[in-house]
Amino acid sequence: MTADLPDNALELRSLVTSEGTLELSLHDVPVPTPAASEVLVRVEASPINPSDLALLVAGADMTTATVAGTPERPIVTASLGAGAVGRLSARVDKSLPVGNEGAGTVVAAGSSSAAQALLGKRVGIAGGAMYTQYRVVDASACLVLPEGVSARDGASSFVNPLTALGMLETMRREGHSGLVHTAAASNLGQMLVKLCISDGVPLVNVVRKTDQEELLRSLGAVHVCNSTSPSFATDLTEALKATSATLAFDATGGGTLASQILNGMEQAANSTAVEYSRYGSTVHKQVYIYGALDTGPTILNRNFGMAWGVGGWLLTPFLQNAGAETIGRLRARVAAELTTTFASTYTGEVSLAGMLRPDAFNGYVKRATGEKFLVTPQALP
Repeated sequence: MTADLPDNALELRSLVTSEGTLELSLHDVPVPTPAASEVLVRVEASPINPSDLALLVAGADMTTATVAGTPERPIVTASLGAGAVGRLSARVDKSLPVGNEGAGTVVAAGSSSAAQALLGKRVGIAGGAMYTQYRVVDASACLVLPEGVSARDGASSFVNPLTALGMLETMRREGHSGLVHTAAASNLGQMLVKLCISDGVPLVNVVRKTDQEELLRSLGAVHVCNSTSPSFATDLTEALKATSATLAFDATGGGTLASQILNGMEQAANSTAVEYSRYGSTVHKQVYIYGALDTGPTILNRNFGMAWGVGGWLLTPFLQNAGAETIGRLRARVAAELTTTFASTYTGEVSLAGMLRPDAFNGYVKRATGEKFLVTPQALP
C-alpha cells in the first residue's frame, strides 16, 4: 500500500428500510489493500446513468425527500410507494454501495505482473460501487485510457459504449440488417448514430422533441422520427421501408411505442409482399426493451402478424454470453474511439456530498434525454 493513502475514505450508500423509506448517506469505509491480481483506483469521475438510478433511489418518490445532517454529510430520506418493501425484500435494511462505472488513477497494485503494470495508469473500470473515493478491482477489469485522456473523458467508457456496440453485435448475430432506437438523442443514442454511420448500418432514430431531431441530423442521422408529431406513424413506416430495419431497442418500455414500431415494421414488410397471408408477413420483427423511461404497462395492439417478438435486453447478460474474443474486440474499439465516437457530455458535476442536495437529485432522477451528471468523488463538498 502506498504510504500517503488515507486509512478511510467516503462512499455513498443507499438503504431501503423495513419502514418503507429510502435513505441515502455517506459512510467512512476502509481503503482496501489490493490482493495479488488487484489494483486500487483513486476514483476521480463516475457518471450517473439511468441504470444506476434503480439501485440508488429504489423507485422512491423523490418529491417527498428531506435532507438532514450537515453539508459535508447530508442524509436524504424519501418515501417508497405502497408494496415497495415487498418488491425490494432482498435489499431491505442492507446498506448498498452504488455506481456502475468510473475512471481514475491506479495508486496501489498487487504483486502480479499484470497489476504492477497498471501502477500510475489512468483507467476506466466498471466494477460497481463506484460512488466512492477508492475502489479495488481485478487488474483484468481495467481499461487503460489512451495517453492524454482524462478521467472525465474515460468515466463513461463502459456502459454506454458497450451497450451501443452490443446492440450492433446482437443485430448481426440475429440476422438483422438495420436498427430502430428510441430515446435516440441520449448520450447512448448519439454514440449509436456515429457507430451506424461508420459501420454502414441503417438506423431509424425515434425522439420526442424538435431540437432532438436537429441534434441527431447535425451528427449525420438520416432517419429521425418525432413520436409527438401527428405524422409519426407515417414517418416511421416510411423510414422502416427505406432501411428494412427489423430490430428495435426501446428505452421507453411502457406505453404503445413498441407496438407502433412492430406495426410499422409489418407495414414495411407487407409493402413488398407478392402474396397475401392472413397470418401476416413471414419477416421476423423484434423489439428489445432495455429501459423504463415510461414505467407503465407495455401495451401491444397486435396488427403485426405472427412473426414477432418482444423481450428484455441488458448489457451484463449480453457480455456474459458474448465470449472473451468479442469482449476484447469491443473494448479495444472503445479505447481507440473514446474521445470521438464514444465521447460523453455532461450537464453538471457534483461531489459525493453534492449528489445528496435537492438541486442535484431533482435533476438526475428526471432521466431527461440528453442530460447527464458526473460525480467527482475527490472534490470537496
